[in-house]
Amino acid sequence: MNDTIDLLKSHRSIRKFKDQALPDGLLAEILGAGQSAATSSFLQGATVIRVSKPESRAQLAAFAGNQPYVEKAAEFLVFCADVRRAGNCCVKYEKAFAGDYTEHFIIATVDAALMAQNTVVAAEAAGLGICYIGGLRNNPRQVSDLLQLPTGVYPVFGLCLGYPDQDPEVKPRLPLSVIVKEEVYDDSQDAAEIDAYDDRIREYYRMRTGGGHGVCWSEQVATLLSEKSRPHMRGFLAEQGFGMK
Repeated sequence: MNDTIDLLKSHRSIRKFKDQALPDGLLAEILGAGQSAATSSFLQGATVIRVSKPESRAQLAAFAGNQPYVEKAAEFLVFCADVRRAGNCCVKYEKAFAGDYTEHFIIATVDAALMAQNTVVAAEAAGLGICYIGGLRNNPRQVSDLLQLPTGVYPVFGLCLGYPDQDPEVKPRLPLSVIVKEEVYDDSQDAAEIDAYDDRIREYYRMRTGGGHGVCWSEQVATLLSEKSRPHMRGFLAEQGFGMK
C-alpha cells in the first residue's frame, strides 16, 4: 500500500550482523525517532542504556542465555522502565511519591516498549536489522547491578542493532480475524483458522531449518504457558521499588 506499511510487514529478527559500525549521527537520529513515540500522561518513563564496552557486552550476553549477537551487533541498547526521574520531580516540588503503584509500573513499561518499537522502525527504515533480547530478564539483578540501575528503574529488554548479515524469511503471524474482534471478544470461530495457521508455521520451520523441529504455534505457546516463567521477576521488581499497590 505504501513504503511504510511494506516496511512494517517485512520485519524479521536478525541474529547475525556485519562487522560494520553505524555512521556518525545515525544512532541519535534513530533514538530521536524512538523518543517521539506516544507516552502516557507525558511521563516519558523510558531510559535507554547504550552498552559499548566489550566486557560489559560479554556479561550481558551471558546473563541473557549466551546469545552471541549481544556481543557482535554494532549497537546494544537496554530499554528500561523508569519512574525514578519522575520521583526526583516529586522531591523538587515537595510532593509525596506514589510511583510504586501498579498503574505507574504499567505506564513506564509501556513507554519503554513504545519507544523501542519506534526505534526499531526507524532502524529498519535506515537499512539496519534488530533483535529484541528479553533474555536479560533471566538475570535482572545481575543486569541491574552491571548497569547500576537505581530504585525505580528496571531493564525491560535489550535491543541489538546493526547491518544484517543474513536474510531470513518473514515469520507468518496469526490471521487478522483471530486477533481483531468486532465489538466483543468472541473466539468461537478461531479453532479452524489456528489449525490452518499451525500448518503454515510447521512449513515455515521446515523451510527455515531444513527439516525443523516440527512444532507448530499452538504447541509452542501451550508449552510456554504450562511452565513457570521467570518466577524471580516479582521479587526483583519489588526490590527495585515497584510495589504493585
